[in-house]
Amino acid sequence: MNPLQRTALASCLVGVSAMAWAGASDQEIARLGKELTPVGAERAANKDGSIPEWSGGITSAPAGWKPGQKRIDPFKDDKPLYAIDASNVDKYKDKLSEGQVALLKTIKGYRMDVYPSRRSCGFPDFVYERSKVNAKDAKLAANGWGLEKAIGAAVVFPIPKSGAEAMWNHKLRYTGEGRIEHYSTLFSSKSGEFTPLMQDQWVTIPFHNRNNKGVDEVGGVEIKLLNGVVAPAARTGELILAHWSMNAASNAWLYFPGQRRVRRAPTFAYDNPVPGYENLETVDQYPMYAGAMDRYNWKLVGKQELIIPYNSWKWVDKSRKYNEIYGPDFVKRELVRYEPHRVWKVEATLQEGMRHIFPKRVFYLDEDSWGIMVVDNYDAQGKVWRVQESSIIVAPEIPACVSQEFMGYDLNVGRYIAENATQERPETDWLAGREGRIDKNKFNPDELRRVGER
Repeated sequence: MNPLQRTALASCLVGVSAMAWAGASDQEIARLGKELTPVGAERAANKDGSIPEWSGGITSAPAGWKPGQKRIDPFKDDKPLYAIDASNVDKYKDKLSEGQVALLKTIKGYRMDVYPSRRSCGFPDFVYERSKVNAKDAKLAANGWGLEKAIGAAVVFPIPKSGAEAMWNHKLRYTGEGRIEHYSTLFSSKSGEFTPLMQDQWVTIPFHNRNNKGVDEVGGVEIKLLNGVVAPAARTGELILAHWSMNAASNAWLYFPGQRRVRRAPTFAYDNPVPGYENLETVDQYPMYAGAMDRYNWKLVGKQELIIPYNSWKWVDKSRKYNEIYGPDFVKRELVRYEPHRVWKVEATLQEGMRHIFPKRVFYLDEDSWGIMVVDNYDAQGKVWRVQESSIIVAPEIPACVSQEFMGYDLNVGRYIAENATQERPETDWLAGREGRIDKNKFNPDELRRVGER
């Protein structure tokens, strides 16, 4: 463990259990907005300057830009500082996850182009103000993983004391009250040929209303989403409705046109494979992690520096087609921008008596956005099995950093799944929830039946 990790552990974990924690101290809260950013990140640069001081992030749109238009890369003139590949990976392994090292060593031609670090993530002022309230008042449920008390449109635990608290910061990171997104899921093949599974998705997050008064006001609902397949023709019309809860397992309903009926899906949770995803992704791997946390013990290992995908505007640029981005073995390396950042490391180990195909998982959460950027998923023999990496860009209309595209590499079968690929689809409407373009009636099983019957 490096000194930065030891410092984080000493300040955050000594003598504190998730069950007993009732809030940060007044002294800790006083650091928010000062030596800590308003959401709990370290404001200062790191020792060698490779991670700069946080100066507020990007919270306003470029001049003349409007939502729905092509996004503008504010760092388009940056050049890579160096590249990491199989020939020099050992030199940088202290700033890579075990899974990242495995990708570099096992996939021919895989590399990471490392750019200057840009701390581009910021939030609206109301998120900062409400996060300070949560720092004092938010707490986990008695079960040790659920959420009992917090207000929304904020970071839940800006000064986390446990792995479960840090994970809630990811699960409930502020990205607006709801969105309408259009994307594809791609499944790799050695020939390089693939058929995109095109989907439209409506997401509502009532907890993100800036006037939210707490968990009870939204009935403990974390998020609701309705997903519909629009291509290929053989799968057009398939629907998935999912409700994620703050204190219970997920609920889901499926509609398949050939069956002409809606059915409850009790297996749409945990390590069950996502239907039609060629056994490359479990339900709780989307997006990066979702659903109840009751099967694992969650340990906050501490904070460290890691080289992670960040500000990857080239990756999400809609001027390229899918076959110009996604190759037989990986996303084209020159399109993914990597930067050094500080991350929180959370280790999940399977509880005794529980089952999951991943007995151990390690999550790396960006300190500025609280998004999970890298996940190493291990098999029963303790070897890295699946490695996930997410992209991040700024959506100034919210304003917040958002993630859609993410990769899941299966080292055992030598294939990958590219999730939420937006490049050939319309722009995501991140303001749809805030501006009333989402019908809340969409998110119930009866509406699913009506949609399926039309």
